[in-house]
Amino acid sequence: MKIAMIIVRTLMGLLFLLASTSYFAIIFGYMEMPPMEGPVRAFNEGLAAAGYFFILLKLTELTCGFLLVIGRFVPLALVVLSPIIINILMVNLFLDRSGLPIAVFLVLADIFLAYYYRESFAPLLKSKYVCSKLTELFGGCIFNVKIRRCLLASGPRDERPGV
Repeated sequence: MKIAMIIVRTLMGLLFLLASTSYFAIIFGYMEMPPMEGPVRAFNEGLAAAGYFFILLKLTELTCGFLLVIGRFVPLALVVLSPIIINILMVNLFLDRSGLPIAVFLVLADIFLAYYYRESFAPLLKSKYVCSKLTELFGGCIFNVKIRRCLLASGPRDERPGV
């Protein structure tokens, strides 16, 4: 299973690296933009009208693709890439079916890698947040019941020594 994970992770990362570097090659004039027609063109022009969107998207894809290839911060890269992958699937389902096999591969690869790294996602799926001792030390969870009781018992902030 580990070898399959490395292969899938690397292929997915290379796909995002290729997509983002080809976009920057178009921006810097090394490649020409492929022709688009119909709803895909209108969708693409709408996103490009924002000005910042494609640069932010492709920088995110470049960073996460690099992280997937080198195998560092993979769960974070998967969390960041998941909405992008869903959008890629929706565009290819509803606007242009020519890229559907790649979109399906990305969805399946994302699900497979999320399953492989499922233990990393467990804290994200907890319904109740419990403060760590370090955040309690620095007052990060000031509304925690124990801390609130402690603060109320010790009086106002300005009356406590050293505060």
